[in-house]
Amino acid sequence: MGIYLSTPNTEKFSEDGENDRLKYGLSSMQGWRATMEDAHTALLDLDEHTSFFGVYDGHGGKVVAKFCAKYLHTQVLKNEAYAAGDLGTSLQKAFLRMDEMMQGQRGWRELAALGDKINKFTGMIEGLIWSPKGGDNHDNEDDWAFEEGPHSDFSGPTSGSTACVAIIRNNQLVVANAGDSRCVISRKGQAYNLSKDHKPELEAERERILKAGGFIHAGRVNGSLNLSRAIGDMEFKQNKIFPPEKQVITANPDINTVELCDDDEFIVLACDGIWDCMSSQQLVDFIHEQMNTESRLSAICEKVLDRCLAPTTMGGEGCDNMTMILVQLKKASSSGTASASASAAEQSTQTESRDDEQENTNGSLNEHPKV
Repeated sequence: MGIYLSTPNTEKFSEDGENDRLKYGLSSMQGWRATMEDAHTALLDLDEHTSFFGVYDGHGGKVVAKFCAKYLHTQVLKNEAYAAGDLGTSLQKAFLRMDEMMQGQRGWRELAALGDKINKFTGMIEGLIWSPKGGDNHDNEDDWAFEEGPHSDFSGPTSGSTACVAIIRNNQLVVANAGDSRCVISRKGQAYNLSKDHKPELEAERERILKAGGFIHAGRVNGSLNLSRAIGDMEFKQNKIFPPEKQVITANPDINTVELCDDDEFIVLACDGIWDCMSSQQLVDFIHEQMNTESRLSAICEKVLDRCLAPTTMGGEGCDNMTMILVQLKKASSSGTASASASAAEQSTQTESRDDEQENTNGSLNEHPKV
């Protein structure tokens, strides 16, 4: 079997939910790909005041994305920085913790179990398996103790996954990203990127890759990966001199913190299967148009997937797995629109656009909202 099916699998896993602060819808679809390697997490109530959303786009296999969907949010909760209110640090630690947890006998066993469970349900949408619900128990007391066994020296998976996560607590939005999935916010109808697509041609990424002993060929790290940050991909993280954040490929995320205001309407998290087909502004415009007639947010996501699906595999774009989460902000900010908008306009650039076309459609991303 090649990488593409003879006809696309257009069956979708979709879900909706809401509380007094937020309303969300999501949808995922295998599409033309021979396997489904995306995963996602949507938790309205990570705790009493906090919501968590994440998309994970696997490559070279599905298990790392499934592992992240199952465990990354639990590690955010466990980190002492979370209890202290430092959401950014807790997210960064959780991203790096994923690589640690996937090593050794315990890591090998967990990855093998995820693969086995998925294989037993061949033919079902895989998002159905690792898409945690708000009622799931997040207080996992397992401290991931060391295990003896035949795979004690397992250095971790050679496959990997992007991770793009958004945490919303009151009027604070914190976005963490490693890879080329993306988070976008709509503010008064204008699209602003809240994450940066990590590609090897970016100067900071290129510099790190070369210093760690890697190379870039044909736009790919070591001639293989077309992204420069990911969870997993442990063969690219074997430099014994450098810490995890300095490796050829790193799971270390960019963190962007935004103070939400009355002008903020919704956020979107999606894998590159969407962004390869639509710019940030095009997607925001499409969502606004659909919201005029469709109240179910997952239905809007489904329409986006269908719109992006290619008619054939000849062109490449529109042939990937697709996952999208749409989060509508229900509550107005108590901080006031004017002061929040003024603050946003004064801030310096942290997140760059994907390409020149997107810069033109999104306006000046030098004024994207961040704190």
